Amino acid sequence: MSSHCGNHQTLKEYYGQILGGTKDLKTNACCSDPFTMPAHIRAILNQIDPAITDRFYGCGSPIPSAPEGCKVLDLGCGTGRDSYILASLVGEQGYVIGIDMTDEQLAVATEHVPTMMEKFGFRQPNIDFRQGYIEDLQTPGIEDNSIDVVISNCVINLSPHKEDVFREIFRVLKPGGELLFSDVFAGQRIPAPLKDDPVLMGECLSGALYIEDFRRLLTGLGYPDYRLLSASPITIANRQIEQKIGNIDFQSLTVRMFKLDNLEDICEDYGQVAIYHGTVSEQPHFFQLDDHHRFINGKPMLVCGNTAAMVQNTRYGRHFTVHGDRKTHYGPFNCLPAAGDNGSDRTTGGCC
Repeated sequence: MSSHCGNHQTLKEYYGQILGGTKDLKTNACCSDPFTMPAHIRAILNQIDPAITDRFYGCGSPIPSAPEGCKVLDLGCGTGRDSYILASLVGEQGYVIGIDMTDEQLAVATEHVPTMMEKFGFRQPNIDFRQGYIEDLQTPGIEDNSIDVVISNCVINLSPHKEDVFREIFRVLKPGGELLFSDVFAGQRIPAPLKDDPVLMGECLSGALYIEDFRRLLTGLGYPDYRLLSASPITIANRQIEQKIGNIDFQSLTVRMFKLDNLEDICEDYGQVAIYHGTVSEQPHFFQLDDHHRFINGKPMLVCGNTAAMVQNTRYGRHFTVHGDRKTHYGPFNCLPAAGDNGSDRTTGGCC
């Protein structure tokens, strides 16, 4: 417990007092490019006060599709950039909760609630910010099976107890709910001497999960299939930090997974076909489930049992028709990632 508390205190000081803004970061690990965001999200971002965006430390854009009316939880919300984007997207019938442990960042997020609601044209706030730790979501009042979507942007790597984080996430998600997060992952396990380095920790490097350990962790919790949406290498561009980390390679990954109880550890073929109806407003021509499942509007697509469940037994179900069930099994399904048919450089988990 003392190590846990010490880690949190170091991070509070780094993000609350040492970093005055994105410009103070020593690497590009916790920086994402807003110009890579979809146009509808960039339009919302342009409405958000610079006091919020200037202290943003994310590494991706984990903004879900079809969030209208959803209850969303933003883990490690910081000053609230992604939370406010989501507040606009879920609308007045939805709700967003941002959780962070850093008082200085939460103060910025909370201060801007009235003005942001006015900009969005909402009569009542559909967002609130709470102090808390992502390993313990009960203390800030997040109930079992109460959340439609959990997001996080370059924060889970900071936790010294990642299994607790994912266990809590799946506790609070509704059945069929989605976890969508961006984070830093490593191509090998981080050596123990580097894990306590305060700069490497604050720069989102020393806590990065080895991708295969991430897969094993999720499988152990009963969720053997996660999907990769995007991947980009991280260039450190800081000689001192490069010398410390040596040959360890880092990537920023955006990952999605679902709270489904029927996921299998490999792709299985049940002869199922999924058809996308083009009804997600920001994706009228196709729906991108992951890096190698693009559903063209109206075009039938053969899918494995896990993929069928992801588009049928979640909030995306109203946008799809799935033909077939799991009564007849035809063996393994050839469902390989975009990296290649031989499975090399494979970063997706479980079956896909």
